[in-house]
This record gives sequence, structure tokens and C-alpha cells, in this order.
Amino acid sequence: MPIDQRPLAVFLMGPTASGKTALACALSDRFPVELVSVDSALVYRGMDIGTAKPDAATLQRYPHRLIDIRDPAEPYSAADFRAGAIEAMRDIASRGRVPLLVGGTGLYFRALQQGLSPLPEADAAIRERLGAEAARIGWPALHERLRQLDPAAAARIGPNDAQRIQRALEVIELTGRPLSEQQRGGNGARFLWRVLKLALLPADRAPLHARIAQRFDAMLAAGFLDEVRALRERGDLHADLPAIRAVGYRQAWEHLDGQTDAAQFRDRGVFATRQLAKRQITWLRGELDARTLDPERSGLLERALDALALFLDA
Repeated sequence: MPIDQRPLAVFLMGPTASGKTALACALSDRFPVELVSVDSALVYRGMDIGTAKPDAATLQRYPHRLIDIRDPAEPYSAADFRAGAIEAMRDIASRGRVPLLVGGTGLYFRALQQGLSPLPEADAAIRERLGAEAARIGWPALHERLRQLDPAAAARIGPNDAQRIQRALEVIELTGRPLSEQQRGGNGARFLWRVLKLALLPADRAPLHARIAQRFDAMLAAGFLDEVRALRERGDLHADLPAIRAVGYRQAWEHLDGQTDAAQFRDRGVFATRQLAKRQITWLRGELDARTLDPERSGLLERALDALALFLDA
């Protein structure tokens, strides 16, 4: 059997608040790896507290590619991520090191490894009609329609994520095929790297849920609402932008609009983060070629070190 000569890469995946960053940094202390962020919110500058972005000291010691590369007013897509990640991986490999991609945005991992199927361009008439319908019956009702047409897409899209619900329904109308099916299709090309996938999957979600609540409270204490106020004061940002729809930011924006009181905002923020973790875990369970590591069990670092040592020495 021919030896696989592709360069090596590591995917470190897991739900929010599962300890991915700390583990990635610890692994980079032991192996010749360099970190690449796989996170749809960490790309935005000025969104630090609510995204749990690694602090300046951590980033100085453990640089991450693809953090702070976009203004919150600018779009950032899976295709943008794929292009940036491949560029970063090629640069890392050219210096004899191994890219370690760490994050929780499953769509980005999939787009990177499998490629992206060409999707139809936006149709203004369909979007206007769906928007008008949502104004009458609400986005959760359209989300239920999406669930019937494309359960896989609905499972990873929140019931109030207007832009993504609209796009998924639009693609179905234009192509007659579920969006999730087309995203799985890829471009048929073999991925240029040989990958070890490590997935942090807790057997018991209770500790993860507790940590999510504790982290959200810590964000509030660190000035999360002040961070969102500063974004609002710019004057060019609004609630429909992808950056502002990020978990926590949407709820903070609504609170500052007067839609919720402080307790409701906190509870909604924690609940939305737990729902995000649930969707991430569901996606990770479908990654059948990943080696799963329970972050709640003792010896997590040792198990990850053993897996990486075997992979790099193979």
C-alpha cells in the first residue's frame, strides 16, 4: 500500500466552553504545532469579552491565525474561512510545522476538508417574500417549515436566526434540494492534508452547562455590556449583521434595546449558549472518524498528548 505523503494537520473540535483553547495551548507547548482558529465570531475585531476570545497575553504566547481579521460590519463566510485557513496551513507546513485547527464552528471544518458545493446566488424576490411572511408569522414558524424540508439544516440553525433560515429556504426553492445535502456534497477533491481529528465530547452535559453559566456571569462582570454598548455607539452596526447575531451579542443587543430586563438577558444568554453547545455536540457525533475525548474525565491532556504523539510519529 502506498504511503500517504500528505502533510499533517490536527483538528481540535468541541462545543463552546469545553476547554479547547487551553488544550490547544498545552499541546503547542509539547509539539511543533501552530494554531489556527476555527470560529465564526473570533474573526471580528472589538468583540472580545462576549466571544471568550483568548486574552492578549495568551495570543502573544500562543498566536492564533484567523482571529481579529474582520470588522464587525464586514461579512465573513465559510468560503472566506476556507481560503484563509488553507493559506495559513500552507505557510505553517512550509516551515516544517503542523497546523492545529481549534474551534467549534462545524460548518468551517466541513468546508475546509470537503470543499463547498456551488450554491445559487441570492434571489431578491424570494428573500422579500420570505421576509414578509416572517413579519406575519414569525421566524420560528419558518424554522419549523425548514425542519420539515431539511432537518439537518434546521438542527444547526436557531429558530430566530433570520438570515440563515431565509437562505436555507431560498436555496431549497431555487434548487429543489436541501441546503445540508448540497453543503455535504463538497467539490470531490481529496483534502491536501492528512488529518487527526480530536473531538471534546462530554458524556455528561451538566458540568458543561454549569461552566457555560459561570463563564457568562464572568463575561458580565468583565464588562460585556459595555463592549456591546461601544459597538452600538459606532452607528453603523445593526442587529441583522452576522457579527451581532453571534450568541450573547444578539441577547445583549435586545437587552440594550429595552426588550428584556437584566435577569431575562442573563437567562436568555445562558440558554442560547447551551443551545449552541447542543448543536455543536450533535454535529460532532456525526464526525465518525474523530477520536473522542471526554473533557470532564481526568487525564484529558495526557490522552490528547498520546494521540498526537502517535499521529506525528506514524
